[in-house]
Amino acid sequence: MTRLKPLKIGDKEAPIPIIQGGMGVGISWERLAGAVAREGAIGVISAVGTGYRYPYLIKRDRWGRPVGSLYTHSRESLITMIRKAKEISQGKGLIGVNILYAITDYGKVLRDAIEGGADLIITGAGLPLDMPKFDPKKEVALVPIVSSARALKLICKAWSKRYKRLPDAVILEGPKSGGHQGFKYEDCFKEEYQLENLVGEVLEEAKRWGEIPVIVAGGIWSYEDIKRYLSLGAKGVQIATRFIATKECDAPLLYKKILLEANKEDIILLKSPVGYPLRVVRTPFVEQLLEGIKGWNGCVSHCIVPCNKGEEAKKVGFCIADRLGKAYLGDYEEGIFICGYNGYLLKYQGIISVRELLEMLTGKREDPTLKYYDGYKEV
Repeated sequence: MTRLKPLKIGDKEAPIPIIQGGMGVGISWERLAGAVAREGAIGVISAVGTGYRYPYLIKRDRWGRPVGSLYTHSRESLITMIRKAKEISQGKGLIGVNILYAITDYGKVLRDAIEGGADLIITGAGLPLDMPKFDPKKEVALVPIVSSARALKLICKAWSKRYKRLPDAVILEGPKSGGHQGFKYEDCFKEEYQLENLVGEVLEEAKRWGEIPVIVAGGIWSYEDIKRYLSLGAKGVQIATRFIATKECDAPLLYKKILLEANKEDIILLKSPVGYPLRVVRTPFVEQLLEGIKGWNGCVSHCIVPCNKGEEAKKVGFCIADRLGKAYLGDYEEGIFICGYNGYLLKYQGIISVRELLEMLTGKREDPTLKYYDGYKEV
């Protein structure tokens, strides 16, 4: 067994070089993030739809939806979750917050996360060229998500020129992740855009800016995957979907069961109101969408800037905030359930503890999914 080296981000260090990916709405909140950190890895709270966590703190419409971005991305809820996650972690590992750059009031939410005591902020869904503006005192580590060396170069040039600062680490996410992809729909299937074919040039670009730590994500599944990417020069990995099938995950039991029952062909890409392809599990509502039946019920949250107050949601036939909220509330018929490319393997994992999963991912425990995993391509 090869011992994995700790992951250092800024002036913080996690003994286990694994980041649990942020998953909203209500998949990775304080219970999951705190449990991951307690084992020595990096637990991540999703800042998407935090208003659903403590509904008594927010203004809701008659269907229970948070009204306006102020309540959809609730300051009080986010700060409470960060502090509770810290308590659960018992001072071990690190607690991060994943904030989509595309959300309304991005800067406000980032400042809320700092106030709550987050150790790092992870941002994807767009190029966060002004991310350091919201942390002028350098209170937190800043970690953008990119899909190419070009994107990393643009971020570094902008941050260096405007703020005299560089990313504390960068996450390279390939097109096999769950949720929104940083690629055009057709590019998600092309060989040149797969993670194994992007990592080399991103590592080279990171070196040009002073050895920025590169963390890889999107389809990372096993201990062997982790070892191979670390051997290439990556400093850590981000894994999300496998953490859904844990006892501590904040997702409702229904969500976990849907993923445990999913087959490979059930996991597909949809067009999202956010403007990116969205990887989900086929469920009744998704089947309706594929048949051309719309399910848009108006916009009340104004949560995502590219959606243009519901105009894009109306075009694609659904509001992503509404549908993720329904999934969190356990509505199988109407919810959308996000899942990574390899999520069909969860049936062979079952629902286990975070500790058991991390033992599999660090080579300390046998991984029952590996006999069904079609594996990692040599890079």
